[in-house]
Amino acid sequence: MSNLLPTRILKETQRLMQEPVPGISATPDESNAKYFHVMILGPSESPYEGGAFKLELFLPEEYPMAPPKVRFMTKIYHPNIDKLGRICLDILKDKWSPALQIRTVLLSIQALLSAPNPDDPLDNQVANQWKVNEAEAIKTAKEWTKKYAIDSN
Repeated sequence: MSNLLPTRILKETQRLMQEPVPGISATPDESNAKYFHVMILGPSESPYEGGAFKLELFLPEEYPMAPPKVRFMTKIYHPNIDKLGRICLDILKDKWSPALQIRTVLLSIQALLSAPNPDDPLDNQVANQWKVNEAEAIKTAKEWTKKYAIDSN
């Protein structure tokens, strides 16, 4: 069985490696080039600042006609990310376009960390906390970042 990748995926992967996005790294898995190990650094001025969040990104067979599957592996307190690490982001669902790329998706996720949207939640409990007492929600997000996303070694 040949493991030939479509040219588009090869080009996107090369660009990610040669022109990395600041604060984001995406490395294809050695055994499956459609599976990426992703690290997103918490944006400055956000409750996630200082954290390094691990994600997994998988390109389905239908890519680029279908969006990549992405989820957080690092626990995070965020209204648009649930306990399983699934992400509520329009471009990963109904707003996907084949014109978008892995790079665009990762930039959008990074932007979501800077601007949580409790009005379009995936985790209603967190979103409710964000709406009722934003300061407390941000405090919890910072605590979780410190506990789960900062390597203490």
